[in-house]
Amino acid sequence: MNLKGKTAVVTGGSRGIGRAICVRLAKEGANVVTCYANSSAAAEETVKLCQEYGVNAVCVKADISVKEDVEALLAEAQKITGAIDILVNNAGITRDKLLISMKDEDFDDVINTNLKGTFYAMRAVAKLMMKKRYGRIVNISSVVGVYGNAGQINYSASKAGVIGMTKSLAKELGSRGITCNAVAPGFISTDMTAVLSDEVKANLAANIALKRIGEPEDVANVVAFLASDDASYVTGQVIEVSGGMN
Repeated sequence: MNLKGKTAVVTGGSRGIGRAICVRLAKEGANVVTCYANSSAAAEETVKLCQEYGVNAVCVKADISVKEDVEALLAEAQKITGAIDILVNNAGITRDKLLISMKDEDFDDVINTNLKGTFYAMRAVAKLMMKKRYGRIVNISSVVGVYGNAGQINYSASKAGVIGMTKSLAKELGSRGITCNAVAPGFISTDMTAVLSDEVKANLAANIALKRIGEPEDVANVVAFLASDDASYVTGQVIEVSGGMN
């Protein structure tokens, strides 16, 4: 999975799955550009971890729900090699509530970030990749977007939408040598799951075939494969990284 000389944009790389993806791509030789919404210190730490592999790495403050911020992020990435070879749409938020308690802004915020943000990034990078007739787009969805989950109607809708966009774009760009795939993580050890009690985590693990909660690196490994030429004949797919949850 040699990515030496390629430039990858990874949204939301400050921590968790996003950071693991950035570091994994850097390990394979890719230059990495990531963005953050609030925590510049965490994003800078990701950059340092990537630079340990001898690649160029930078972070940019950007709200991916804002079209102009997304365009500025991609412009910064182009300064490294003049091209963007890999796009990983990872940034996302949650506003979990049952439907009867969910406010309009809870729904809109999640859709604007998780779905529209992914749309903005794909639309902008597609133009660049089409000119080069090469590209790898990997969207981070969720098993919740496949199976649904109580209290996450907004999140489920956004991640299901990401899957729909992934499959559609794969058909639009396939003839130009560009692949587009989605990864659907299950329960992964991140800041979101850290707040769960040991008892809840044990119950979750009991319902997983591999009997453990996943690590961010488990997701990053699959993303690295999809971003490489080893996956040049894989497109329009949704790959679950859930340890056999369902």
